[in-house]
This record gives sequence, C-alpha cells and structure tokens, in this order.
Amino acid sequence: MSAVFDILASAGLWAAVLRIATPLILGTLGALLCERSGVLNLGIEGIMTFGAMIGWLSVYNGADLWTGLLIAAISGGVFGLLHAGLTVTLGLSQHVSGLGVTLFASSFSYYVFRLLVPVAGTPPTIEPFAPIDIPGLSDLPFIGPAFFTQTPPTYLAIIMAVLLGYIIFRSPLGLAIRVTGENPHAAEAQGINPMIIRYGAVIAGSALMGMAGAFLTLSAFNSFFPTMVQGRGWICIALVVFASWRPGRALLGALLFAFFDGFQLRLQTVLSGVVPYQLFLMIPYILSIAALAVMARRARVPQALMQPYRRGER
Repeated sequence: MSAVFDILASAGLWAAVLRIATPLILGTLGALLCERSGVLNLGIEGIMTFGAMIGWLSVYNGADLWTGLLIAAISGGVFGLLHAGLTVTLGLSQHVSGLGVTLFASSFSYYVFRLLVPVAGTPPTIEPFAPIDIPGLSDLPFIGPAFFTQTPPTYLAIIMAVLLGYIIFRSPLGLAIRVTGENPHAAEAQGINPMIIRYGAVIAGSALMGMAGAFLTLSAFNSFFPTMVQGRGWICIALVVFASWRPGRALLGALLFAFFDGFQLRLQTVLSGVVPYQLFLMIPYILSIAALAVMARRARVPQALMQPYRRGER
C-alpha cells in the first residue's frame, strides 16, 4: 500500500498524465466537434496515424516543429473534407465512410513512409519539442515539475479545450453547430446552412485529430512507426460519450484515462514478477469502460447525429 501512495505522491506520475492525455484531448475535441454538428467521424484512427507520419516526415525533411504540426493539421483537414464529401454531400453511411478513411489513411501513411524514408535497422529520428519552463511556476515544489514543465503542444491542447468550450456554448457559431447537430431543418429555417456548418465542423475536427497524431512523433517520441497510435482514436470516440459532448468533460475524461495508464505503468515496476503485466495493461481500459458505463446513462446524444441532411426533406 505504501508503494501506491509513493506513486501517487510522485510529480513524475502527474507530469506523465499530462503527456499521455495530450493526444487524447486533441483527438476527443476533434471527434466532439464533428459529432456536435451531426457527423460521426470514425476516420480518427487513420487521421491520427497520417498526422503522426506527415508531421514527422515534414520535420525530418527540414521543416520546423510548428510547421510540422501545422502540416499535420492541414492533412487531417483534407481527410475531413473527404469524409464530409461522402457523408454530408452524398449522404453515405457515416460508419462505412469513417472506417474507409481509417483504412485508407493508415495504409497510405505506411506507403508514403516506406517510399520516402530509407529502410534501416534503427528508425531515423528528429529533435522533438522540448519541455519549457514557465518562470515562477516551474520552480514551485511538486506542482512545478508535475504541471509546468510540459512541451508546448500540451499547453496548446488545454487552451484548445477551453477555447472550444467557449465557442460551442458562448458564441453564435457554436449555437449554429449545436442546432445543426440537433435539427438541421430548424437550423435551415433560421437562415443557417447546415451543409456549410457540417463541412466546417468535420474539417476543423479532423485537423485537431491530425494534430493529435503529430504530437506522438513531434513531442512524445522522436520517430514514426505505423502502429504507434495504438487505438487512441477509438478511445477518443468513447471519451466523447463519456464527456456528454462537452469540451470541459472531454478534458477531464482524457486526463482520467491518462491517469489510469500512467499509474499502471508505474505499478508494473513495483509489482514486477508478482502480477502478470498483461493485467496491468488491462487496468486503464477496464476502469474507463466502467466510467463510460456510468456516464453514458446520462449522456444526451445530439438528435441528428448520423442522420444525413437533404435540403427540403422532413
């Protein structure tokens, strides 16, 4: 029991929680924005993979880190445009289109990577984002090393959560997005073009997904390998439900999952050889499923989610 308290009292644990949570925050915000407008985007896993690859590849070929992050966002937006074209304009199944985007983006990532990067025994690396010290805060006991020695994309993710929360619930644009996700025909009656709103939300949401993937190669790690996303996209889809489609709760949900993940990694080192490591790997998913089951009972799904919109139809 004392080992558990030692882990919880470690500043390293809480610093790791923020790092682990960063791609989940960005990915969940992206999925939430899409779904608030009425479009389910199951392409998130592939978009994150491509964002991780193209962001890393850009920096590997001479771009700076912020440019790599921007290129990843743009590439995510392009895949969002593809998904929106299939689901919003053509009215195709959002499930099928999203899974198709995931398969295409994941495969295309590996193809481009192998085409442009020479095969070597050791994967090539880049110089990733370095943690930054915040004057007056980074030197605080415990709190400083735990929360104020992160890389810039982590702070950007938290800012994006606050900004998106303001946009959705405190701005006319957010009202248009919410109305479109609830009843696009009512939105049309108020002079809002649901097609434009859905296109914009899916493209912007997919751009956030691309940034989420780029964080893995530009900040968390310094190289790319095709399986590095490891299901984080699907976790983000679940976190949207956990958050009841609210950015603030999405931030908390991502931090909660990251805590479970970071805690089990440290618990493995304490109980190594006593408990099979596979059990520890299960912990964050089991606890997340339990939390999701509790929160999903009270979740209110956007009424027009996954419903195609056609002008003039009722």
